[in-house]
Amino acid sequence: MGVTLKQLAASLDLSPTTVSRALNGFPEVNAKTRARVMAAALKANYHPNTRAKSLATGRAQAIGHVIPASTSHEIVNPVFADFIAGAGESYARAGYEMVLRITPDDQEENAYRDLLARGSIDGIILHGPRVQDARVAMLAEMGVPFLVHGRTSGVNAPYSWLDINNQRSFARATQFLLDFDHRRIALINGIEGMDFAQRRRQGYLQALAAAGIAPDPLLMRQSEMTEPYGYRAAQEMMQLPDPPTAFIASSMIVAYGLRRGLTDLGLKLGRDVSVIAHDDELSYLPNYGDVPTFTATRSSVREAGRRAARMLLRLVDDPDCGPLTELMETALILGASTGPAPR
Repeated sequence: MGVTLKQLAASLDLSPTTVSRALNGFPEVNAKTRARVMAAALKANYHPNTRAKSLATGRAQAIGHVIPASTSHEIVNPVFADFIAGAGESYARAGYEMVLRITPDDQEENAYRDLLARGSIDGIILHGPRVQDARVAMLAEMGVPFLVHGRTSGVNAPYSWLDINNQRSFARATQFLLDFDHRRIALINGIEGMDFAQRRRQGYLQALAAAGIAPDPLLMRQSEMTEPYGYRAAQEMMQLPDPPTAFIASSMIVAYGLRRGLTDLGLKLGRDVSVIAHDDELSYLPNYGDVPTFTATRSSVREAGRRAARMLLRLVDDPDCGPLTELMETALILGASTGPAPR
């Protein structure tokens, strides 16, 4: 049987408030104390009493995630599982539950309103922001603490978000290939109505412009990020009169499709054609080893989930502390899939 919060605090000679804040990831608790509390909680098998906490605070002790069911929506993607796993870790430590609501696209607003009307949730994480996204203003009008996983370029009012630096990431990836003398670089992007994909395109175009290279529409594609999409892009683009010598894939899933398509054409990655992938730190598609399969812009989706959940819990605890924002940078990992442009 686990200990109570009061017992855990007594064993550490700390106040229950300090222990609670350490477990909830509040920044005013220093890293050394937080690590000490987390280790003691794990060793003592401490689990917050969700029902008691809910009665004491008047909160539902739950966070909502509304997922549109449309198969054309970018959030219906296996990457989402890693984000949810990371967020779930943070919720569990804080004694919160996760409420997932799957809904038709045209019922999404009703799903948010229903969850709030029922008192089922204390906050919301908004997924898959579009370039123009009315959901941000809608949630602000509802007065519920919320955080956007990503950003939306079309909203000027302040709101809380966590995002990766998509534009810089893709500018760096493009520049890396330019430094290898590639001049025919293809962008295999996600749906560009989604804000992340638009920012990635901007980074790609920014690097080409800096190198004095005019973008070729034949080398730019956008679609739902699937393995068959990558396969078709490789097969079709390599038949162009002036085919690409390198590809930048907007996800690791697309990159595997590119590899299959190029291999079927008898081409070797890193020698005949280069590929850079994004999102290579996925639990189910690892890109590790002495020499990773792909050169990639690495960003932990699971860590993004952890951080986003902690930020939202801060907003739930103190709505006036926002808006909170965090921009995560990516790391460029060298793998076997890139090399100099073929002569």
